[in-house]
Amino acid sequence: MAGMAEQKKQQWVLTLSCPDTPGVVHGVANYLLMTGCTILDSQQYGDPDTGLFFMRVSFSRVHDEVTLEQLTSSFEAVGATFRMTWRFHDAEERMPVVLMVSKFGHCLNDLLFRASTGALPVHVAAVVSNHRDFEELTRSYGVDFVHLPVAAGDAEARAKAETALLDLVEARGVELVVLARYMQVLTDDVCKALEGRMINIHHSFLPSFKGAKPYHQAHARGVKLIGATAHYVTADLDEGPIIEQEVARVGHAVTPEQLVAVGRDVECQVLARAVKWHAEHRVLLNGHRTVVFP
Repeated sequence: MAGMAEQKKQQWVLTLSCPDTPGVVHGVANYLLMTGCTILDSQQYGDPDTGLFFMRVSFSRVHDEVTLEQLTSSFEAVGATFRMTWRFHDAEERMPVVLMVSKFGHCLNDLLFRASTGALPVHVAAVVSNHRDFEELTRSYGVDFVHLPVAAGDAEARAKAETALLDLVEARGVELVVLARYMQVLTDDVCKALEGRMINIHHSFLPSFKGAKPYHQAHARGVKLIGATAHYVTADLDEGPIIEQEVARVGHAVTPEQLVAVGRDVECQVLARAVKWHAEHRVLLNGHRTVVFP
C-alpha cells in the first residue's frame, strides 16, 4: 500500500574463524548473494601470529522464503571448503543468560537494569547466588532467584551446587553465564563445560593486585590508576582470554573507600560492555586472546 513503511527485514549474523587463506571473504559474500541475502555490515581480521582469519557479517534476507535453517544447512559446503568454525545467529534474539553473585551487588543491579531497559540484548533467565542478600532485588525485576549455598570446605555442597547450575543452564537454554562478582572458585569441570560461555569481572586491571582487599593494596602502593578486567573463565584462575578493560585515574588524596566506589563504577561499565559484545556475537576466541569487533 502506498505510504506504508517498508516492513523491517529479518537480520542475522554470521561469525567464523578459519585458516587465513585467499578467497574467504569472496566465498562468504558470494554465498549470501546466491541465497538471496544482502550484507549490511562486514568486519574481518587476519592474525599474522596465529595464521587465523576471523569474520563477522551482519546481513538480511532479500527473499522472504529464506530461513535460518536453510542457511545453516546450505553453508556447510562453504565452511568445509575453508575449514571454518562458523555459526549463524538471529540478530534480534535476546541471548538467555544466568547472572551469578555473592555479596557485592553493584554489577548485578547494573546488569538487571540494563537488561530491563533493553540496553543489553539479553534475557536474564535467572540469578544464582550462594547467599540470599539480593533475592528481593532480583525478584523486583521479575527474574527468578536460585539459592545454591556453598559452605567453605564442603566439597559435597560445592559439587551439588555446580551440578544444579549446569542443569539450570541446560534446562533454560542459557548461552552465557556471567559472574557478576560471584566470589567462589569454580571447578575445572564447570569451566570446561562452559568454556567460551562464562564471563567474569575482575576487580583490577589484570595482572595486578590479587587476593583480599585489592583496593587497599593499591592504596598502600599509591596507585594513580585503578581498573577492571572482564574475561572468559578458564581453569586458570583470573587468566582467561580478556574481553574488555578500563581504568580510572585517581589522585593522592583518595581514601581506600573512595577507591572502592570508583572501582565499582568501572567494574559495572566493563562487565556491561563485555556482556553486550558477547550477546551481539562480536567476540571471537583466538587461542588465549580474543578478537572483538566494534
